[in-house]
Amino acid sequence: MPETRLRRVSIQRFLPAFKFLAVALCASAFLLPGAQAAKKEKPAAAKSAVAKKAKAPAEARRNASASKVARGGRTEQADKVVRGGRNVVATIRKKNGKTVVAVQRRSVVRVETPARQSFGQMAGLHGTDDALDLKSSVALVIDQDTHEVLFSKNDHAVLPIASLTKLMTGLLISEAHLPNDELITITQDDVDTEKGSRSRLTVGTTLSRGELLHLALMSSENRAAHALGRTYPGGLTTFVSIMNAKARMLGMKDTRYVEPTGLSSRNQSSAQDLALLVNAAYSDATVRSLSTSPEYQVEVGNRVLQFNTTNRLVRSPEWDIGLQKTGYISEAGQCLVMQAKVAGRKLIMVFLDSAGKFSRIADAERVRRWVEATHAVSGPRGFQVAG
Repeated sequence: MPETRLRRVSIQRFLPAFKFLAVALCASAFLLPGAQAAKKEKPAAAKSAVAKKAKAPAEARRNASASKVARGGRTEQADKVVRGGRNVVATIRKKNGKTVVAVQRRSVVRVETPARQSFGQMAGLHGTDDALDLKSSVALVIDQDTHEVLFSKNDHAVLPIASLTKLMTGLLISEAHLPNDELITITQDDVDTEKGSRSRLTVGTTLSRGELLHLALMSSENRAAHALGRTYPGGLTTFVSIMNAKARMLGMKDTRYVEPTGLSSRNQSSAQDLALLVNAAYSDATVRSLSTSPEYQVEVGNRVLQFNTTNRLVRSPEWDIGLQKTGYISEAGQCLVMQAKVAGRKLIMVFLDSAGKFSRIADAERVRRWVEATHAVSGPRGFQVAG
C-alpha cells in the first residue's frame, strides 16, 4: 500500500509538466513552418510527396516556395488558397492534426476558334494553280483600252464582294448630283448589325454628303456608305433597286446587291462583272479622286478625325493608280480592284478571295512586275504582247 501511494504521488507531481508539454506540441503544429510540419508525415507519404515534387516543373516549385515565403512561412490558417504564380495555387489545410500544403499547377487550355472559310475556299477555288502563284482564288487583268485579257483565273466564279460594293454606291451617289453640302446625321439604322463592325462615326454624328462619300470610298466607312443609301431619294430600298438596275445596264449579269456597304455576303459578283464596274466608275472624276485619296480629315464636334486609305499602294511611288477599292468579310476573303497604269498600259485588275491580310497587295505587286517584264509598249498607240 505505501509503495502504490508513492507511485501515485509521483505521477501527480509531474502531471503539470505533461500538460504543458502537450500544449506546447499542439501549438508547434500550428506555428512551425510548412517545411518542418511536412517532415512529421509518415515515411511513405513523404516519399510520395518527394516523387511528385521531382516530377513537377522547376517553375512550379519556385512559385510554390514563393507563395509560402509570401505568407511568412506559416501554415496556421486552415483551408487557405495562396497563388504562387500565374498558374500555381497552394491550398493549405489541417488534416488529422497536421498541416498539409497541396501545390497544384493549373493547366492553361487555349481554345482557338477555327478560321471561318470563305465561299471560295469552300468551293475549292484555292486549289486552282496559276503561273504567278497568286494567293487570290479569283483574278483578272485586262487592258482597259484594247480589252485584251492578260491574265485570268476563275474569273467567272460568283462570290461575295464585301466592300467592293461601295464602288457602286459611290458611283450612284456621284451620278445623282445630290447636294454635296447637305448635312446627314448618322442614326441607329446605320449601325452594323450584320457583322458588328465598329465605326468612329458615332450615332448622332453629322457630316456633309460629300464628306460621307469621301470616307466611304477612301476608308471603306460602313456607316457612311449606309447613310448615303438611306438618305437617297426614295430611301434605302429604292437605292438598292437602282444599284441592281445599274449593274444590269453595265452588263453585269452575275451581280446582285442587297445593301450598300458590302457587309452582307449576299452582295455577290464575278471578276468579269467587276471589271465592267471599274471601267464605268473610272469615267467618273469624283469617284477617281476620292477613291485614290491617301487621307482625309473631318470635324466631329470639337474633334478632328483623320481617316486613311485602306490601300497602301496608293502612297507607293511605284504605282500610278487611277481608281481603287478594297474589301473584306470572312465570306469574301481579301478583295481588291484597281485601275492602274503599268508599263505604259492602262490596266484593270480584279483580285477576289485572297487568303492572308496582305496577300491581295502582294498579288497586285506580282502582276505589276509580270506585266513590266513580259508586256511592253511598242510605239505611241500600238501594243505588243510578249510571250
